[in-house]
Amino acid sequence: MSDRGAELAGLAALLADRTRADICLALLDGRAWTAGELARHTGVAPSTATQHLDRLRDGGLVLEHRQGRHRYLRLAGPRVAELLEAMVAHVGPPAAPATGLRTATAAAALARGRTCYDHLAGRLGVAVTDAMTAQGLLRGDSGFALTESGSAWLTGPMGVDPAALRATRRPIVRPCLDWTERRVHLGGAAGAQLCRRMIELAWIKRIGSGRAVRVTARGEAGLAETLGIAPGLLR
Repeated sequence: MSDRGAELAGLAALLADRTRADICLALLDGRAWTAGELARHTGVAPSTATQHLDRLRDGGLVLEHRQGRHRYLRLAGPRVAELLEAMVAHVGPPAAPATGLRTATAAAALARGRTCYDHLAGRLGVAVTDAMTAQGLLRGDSGFALTESGSAWLTGPMGVDPAALRATRRPIVRPCLDWTERRVHLGGAAGAQLCRRMIELAWIKRIGSGRAVRVTARGEAGLAETLGIAPGLLR
């Protein structure tokens, strides 16, 4: 077996365990979780969660930060998030519909709008991407790129710092396949900065402690004014 083959097999082994996969999916919300929170989320004992987290850390999928008595974990970066989201999209939608009111409500909220690590996904993310394309802010016919008008919109009306778009080595824009909508939404540095600004402007708010977000009344007005998105598309 080649060295690269062994490395790929090792990566696959990290995600082949249900608990480690659930931990990674939880961390797709882009925030740092404590080891205790992840243990409760996955329904395992703290000692078991610690063993899984150590493997994920040693395998380069998560980063660890200690503050006082707490151990915080987060995904190692956008590339890991993109890999996970692509794998979920490849798996496709659940084979069976959600059962139970609570489960069905949570699934509907995620499909309506959520964060994909640090950018918007779900129906909201696709609606924003479609509107940007329709208004000439994104070019999707020959690749996926931010137009000159798109750059001016982001750094003008939306208030994104131009330096923030170039602060990392990640692409400014990239298409990210949405696993619920089965279409692409805006990822990359531009997608991350747009999501950050929408949170700062109180256009979107997180629902509980998960990845789901909802558009506020202020957000409905802002998206209608700047991108022509009808409020009904966001509910």
